Amino acid sequence: MTDRVALVTGGSGGIGRATAERLAADGTAVGVHYAGNKDRALEAVAAIERAGGRAIAVGGDVADPDAMSEAFAAVETAFGGIDVVVHTAGVMLLAPVTEIDLDDLDRMHRTNIRGTVVVAQQAARRVRSGGAVILFSTSVTRLSLPTYGGYVASKGAVEALVPVLAREMRGRDVTVNAVAPGPTATPLFLDGKDQATIERMAAQAPLERLGEPADIAESVAFLAGPARWVNGQVLFANGGIA
Repeated sequence: MTDRVALVTGGSGGIGRATAERLAADGTAVGVHYAGNKDRALEAVAAIERAGGRAIAVGGDVADPDAMSEAFAAVETAFGGIDVVVHTAGVMLLAPVTEIDLDDLDRMHRTNIRGTVVVAQQAARRVRSGGAVILFSTSVTRLSLPTYGGYVASKGAVEALVPVLAREMRGRDVTVNAVAPGPTATPLFLDGKDQATIERMAAQAPLERLGEPADIAESVAFLAGPARWVNGQVLFANGGIA
């Protein structure tokens, strides 16, 4: 066991849950954040505890600074501080640029941009020396796939934020990076796609498969722990697709 503590937003499912479980396996105490599904977060906590780890569930809208302040405070109260913040929570709504519903665009930007800034603000104020802040982008910022315009615009903003925040953390011994997954077998990616589309996208990577949440969690664990000389970067975890 270690004395390190992490908060993983969107930790109740998909990449977030895999990340929470991976960090817990390293001995890190984990705050498993959820936005609306407390039961799934409690399931993740129970799975971590069954494996011998330490975890609590914390809720809140990532775009609400008061809610996120309370979530961070709950983790600090339970475990004594925060060393790692992993912000996986996000929304993806697809449409051609000419057909984007502006309400959908506002929803994505509220969660993916404002939410990232809110979480980054709390992380910058609270993460202890030697810690890490890990945000999430997407490999689609390089693939330029049709219908992803609004989503990519929101994640491009996250990539632009990373090196700026890394420099603003000068003197704190805290790294700031982002992970940009490629096609990964999660509901966020799979929902709304037919089997032919899924197979075609899986075949694009030289490794000829979709990523698994555990693959992305390994990249996060690298940035959260041993990768102290990686800072201000976007790590593309996509099996070579881009």
